[in-house]
Amino acid sequence: MDIKDLKVLICDDSLLARKNLHDGLNKIGCTNVTEVKDGQAAVDAYKKSPVDVVFLDIVMPVKDGITAAGEICSIDKDAYVIMVSSVGTQLHLREAIKAGARDFLQKPTTPEQIKEALSHVVGGES
Repeated sequence: MDIKDLKVLICDDSLLARKNLHDGLNKIGCTNVTEVKDGQAAVDAYKKSPVDVVFLDIVMPVKDGITAAGEICSIDKDAYVIMVSSVGTQLHLREAIKAGARDFLQKPTTPEQIKEALSHVVGGES
């Protein structure tokens, strides 16, 4: 699989953060991207149409990203969840990994960071 073939779900309550991540994905050739603005919407979208990668913010209304990550990973044990947050404390990192997240990116993201995180998906590593 190549990065351009990935189906990606972005979940962040900030329109600007979603745009930044979406633009970064486009710059590295990943164009099959869906956006939602809260954790419950991410869980619902994943149930309806599983994707290859989910980018989740941590602090969001309705359902936070760590809870959403846990639910998505309970639906699909092979789900590839990457947390993207500006509140990258050690506690959040441990909770995200416990919930099933496989990577953690600090906002604002760069296309290079996104590409590095996705290389583990397309390379089959976890």
